Amino acid sequence: MTQQPRVLSIAGTDPTGGAGIQADLKSIAACGGYGMSVVTALVAQNTRGVREVHTPPARFLKQQLDAVFSDVEVDAVKVGMLGDATTIRTVSRFLSAHPVEVVVVDPVMVATSGDRLLTPDAEEELRDFVREHATVVTPNIPELAVLSGEEPATSFPAAVAQGSRYAADAGVTVLVKGGHLDGPRASNALVTPAGEVHEIHTARIDTANTHGTGCSLSAALATRILLDVTVPAAAAHATRWLHEAILGGASLHVGQGNGPVDHFHRLRRLAAAGDSTPLPVDSEAASVEPRIPAAGPFTRELWNHGAAKAWPDTLALGFLEDLRSGNLAAEDFAFYLAQDALYLSDYARSLALVAARAGAREEQEWWSRAATAATAAEAELHRSWLSDRALDADVDPSPVTLAYVNHLKATAATADYAVGAAAVLPCFWLYAEVGLLLRDACHPGHPYEAWLSLYGGDEFVQEAAHAIALTEKALAAGSEQQRTAAARAFTYSCFYERDFFDQAYRR
Repeated sequence: MTQQPRVLSIAGTDPTGGAGIQADLKSIAACGGYGMSVVTALVAQNTRGVREVHTPPARFLKQQLDAVFSDVEVDAVKVGMLGDATTIRTVSRFLSAHPVEVVVVDPVMVATSGDRLLTPDAEEELRDFVREHATVVTPNIPELAVLSGEEPATSFPAAVAQGSRYAADAGVTVLVKGGHLDGPRASNALVTPAGEVHEIHTARIDTANTHGTGCSLSAALATRILLDVTVPAAAAHATRWLHEAILGGASLHVGQGNGPVDHFHRLRRLAAAGDSTPLPVDSEAASVEPRIPAAGPFTRELWNHGAAKAWPDTLALGFLEDLRSGNLAAEDFAFYLAQDALYLSDYARSLALVAARAGAREEQEWWSRAATAATAAEAELHRSWLSDRALDADVDPSPVTLAYVNHLKATAATADYAVGAAAVLPCFWLYAEVGLLLRDACHPGHPYEAWLSLYGGDEFVQEAAHAIALTEKALAAGSEQQRTAAARAFTYSCFYERDFFDQAYRR
């Protein structure tokens, strides 16, 4: 869709805001839709459990549905708690008379405790409802077992197989959710009636903030199906959005039981990334010391100007956390590689410009060699990765890449040697620091072992140390005005480094 999709949640309530229609409305808004709600049940619940459920008369439920559909064109429906057979039949008849293109059903059938929430006749009504109306159904592991009439799966492959059988039998696409299983991952898989399986890998999070995750995921999916190119792309977006929301949930401090997720964590992160406030360029004490030390007081001052602010943010980036753990999605790494290939070409030009302004012959020769030798192994790795995995290297630079290389080339071409050296230094220093961080997690079998080994290798670290030493020498010979300009150029490059690593997660 080119407009904001209008998404209706048909579900129960949660007065603490973490689940039910309250969570659905937040999820729809966070994922780009306009949310509406029809209440099927008034639920007295909090993060510690359900106290009582009041089901309004079926006549009032139909009045709510009539009120929405008589006034608003509904693009998608998310169906959550229906509660009993009468409620299921009421909603089913209404959707039959008012068909909607996208219907995502979260079959609320089994509590976290394992207790069945529906009577046998209501379970059968819900099976019929899914077959008749659902575009996608999003059961957890126990609910998938009830829908399929089998025992609960005990592994993700078994759950995917069970979901495949049910998808073919019911003629509906199934989002198999691995959150109830054990293991280091809580991956999902979208399974079509034709047997296609699209796995979406995500790391398991050790947290108690899981209240309303099923509600939130299904509402997000209903919204993204209308906005993304394919249903698998929508499922991937919704899964990754929820993963980030779960990560941010602990900071909410809501409830004494299983707390809610932070539905708007991603939006705040992207808003911060788009902030156009001028960067701070004053010196401050660094909270994180570099593993590759400064070569003297002037490069130490550079670190305190730029890295003291940008480096802690860089360490916390989800992209680097997922690269380190091996959970980084292949398409995100491919995006990073393609942008890095574009960056390296202009970075080599910047290094050549720095070499041309260097005074001593040995400095000129080193920077010139760095323009080729420091990128040769990296460029080969790009070619290997891009060709071996059929990744598209023929892409345009992103706004972040373009801004970064333009900053480097303009500084190296127009500023003094010391300033140009300071501008290109973060790509040595911060990249090597990141490399050392990643090398700590590198092991045989890591999906990105080659990449992690390159950046954390002794050769790259030695090159970074030499670049720091040359910059220290240039700053020592420069004027106070040049050192001030160098600190500004270094600071901007540090933030561009941070943004360069982060950009795959800003798409």
